[in-house]
Amino acid sequence: MFESLSDRFDSIFKRIGKRGTLTARDVDEVAGELRRALIGADVNAKVARAFVDRVKDRAIGAEIHKALNPSQQIIKIVNEELVGILGGETTKLTMSSKPPTIIMLAGLQGSGKTTHAGKLAKYLKSQGLHPLLVGADLQRLAAVEQLRTLAERVDVPFFSENSDPVTVARKGLEEAARLGRNIVIVDTAGRLQIDAELMSELREIRDVIKPHNTLLVIDAMIGQQAVDVAAQFNEQIGLDGVIITKIDGDARGGSALSVKEVVGKPILFAGTGEKLDEFEVFHPDRMASRILGMGDVLTLIEKAEATFDTAQQERAEEIMRDGTFTLEDFLSAFAQIKKMGPLQSVMGMLPGIPKELKNADIDDKEIGRVEAIIHSMTIEERRKPDLINGARRARIAKGSGTTTNDVNNLLKQFKQMQQMMGQMGVMGKMVQRKNKKNKKKGGGRVTAAASAPKTKPMGLPAGFPDMSDMADFDLGQLGELGGFGGPGSAGGPKFPRPNFPGPNFPGAPPKR
Repeated sequence: MFESLSDRFDSIFKRIGKRGTLTARDVDEVAGELRRALIGADVNAKVARAFVDRVKDRAIGAEIHKALNPSQQIIKIVNEELVGILGGETTKLTMSSKPPTIIMLAGLQGSGKTTHAGKLAKYLKSQGLHPLLVGADLQRLAAVEQLRTLAERVDVPFFSENSDPVTVARKGLEEAARLGRNIVIVDTAGRLQIDAELMSELREIRDVIKPHNTLLVIDAMIGQQAVDVAAQFNEQIGLDGVIITKIDGDARGGSALSVKEVVGKPILFAGTGEKLDEFEVFHPDRMASRILGMGDVLTLIEKAEATFDTAQQERAEEIMRDGTFTLEDFLSAFAQIKKMGPLQSVMGMLPGIPKELKNADIDDKEIGRVEAIIHSMTIEERRKPDLINGARRARIAKGSGTTTNDVNNLLKQFKQMQQMMGQMGVMGKMVQRKNKKNKKKGGGRVTAAASAPKTKPMGLPAGFPDMSDMADFDLGQLGELGGFGGPGSAGGPKFPRPNFPGPNFPGAPPKR
């Protein structure tokens, strides 16, 4: 959603990065470009002006860190101010001390309100809660049936009846008490535009069920109009937060950057696609990082944690420890990455990915070609790729419906990854050997601190090796591996530079 804004920011930062110092004139120039970039992204004019003024004041103030170059100074300030206008800290739902917690969803027709009621139920269920979906949208003919179908898909109970919205909402609470559900999500009616009848109905429902969270569902595609819609709903019924939908689309992103600043209500969740699991908590700091092209590693880790099962995590740990990596592991990794969502979305969360690759039109179906090639190999060939000679490559290409050039490229990419895994395995063993030496030097006495179980760094998913001892590791020893720049690296083998899937990678979109 923020591609155009990210590109504008990127060009600004690159240009000022070439300058040795940041003068007042430079700051004025950057401020003007930032303002144009924000307005071009559909950010509310008042929000854009206030944002740029704050950046400008800080850039010419005394807080500039002397160790940072001009580009880094501006990026640091812009990042902090972006986090601020996106909401500052991550906001959570208000949970009732006496169940059930009642959530009322409101919004215009076509915003994705009913679909996101199902997504929210699925998310809350994954958090160990027990939601009930209540269909109080009796205005749209298919709304009740749509919500009933969604409830079946996410395996949560559903309630509605053919009476009136207020009665349905009230009886929904009674049904939740009867079933022992601790979350009630009430889907209300929408209109193509705000009118007195809609607001009156929403106020009646609100007064009867007294929701702990009144959330507005906003379509990111409607641009600056989203701010006006949010302001009117907040004035008429009072909002506690916002769910922004379709952030995976080609909207310019101004609504997300404007809602909190203008309306004063935080964005709690974001819809990232059409599937029920393409829904995530909105983290202002992570979104700011994405906008500035710095990736979103924490969200990527959370997706990996939710996707990988215990056996796969144990295998990942074994690969990292022993440096073993086969084409079967390569195939398994592809399958898990596909579960994490669209490949382009996943790549957008990786820091340091070239802009051309992030913006490339990657068709997930093309990844099936890679899987087809590996599936066309025998088990022995997958475990020992060196066996694959010219005749076998021709057979694999024929069996997978690809070319021998595709097979060659895949094997080349795999070889590079295998070498990289091998180097990581050697590094892990060196850390283990150093730890054993340190324990021997320490004698038999074990202190309470030493005997305490070590924990993995917060944020790393299960299955990653314990790297807590790396702080004591002498990085100079990495020279033994070669190619790392340490002593002795000149004569050692070179660490392969992994290539991102390029135009010749079997799985890249076809050339146009």
